[in-house]
Amino acid sequence: MKRIYRSDSDRLIAGVCGGLGVSLGIDPTIIRALWVFGSLMSIGIGLLLYIILAVVLPERTIMTEDI
Repeated sequence: MKRIYRSDSDRLIAGVCGGLGVSLGIDPTIIRALWVFGSLMSIGIGLLLYIILAVVLPERTIMTEDI
């Protein structure tokens, strides 16, 4: 099972949608568009969920070895 992380490279605000896109294998732009649509349809619950995920999800960091 893959872990979900916030993206450190593909981010606009906190990297939540970028991390979900990488984890699910979907373009993060599609995730962002669906997230905005869902937030508008649910009267802002999506925004609250985004804030919670931004706090809870760890940020993905890539460790590089010295060559």
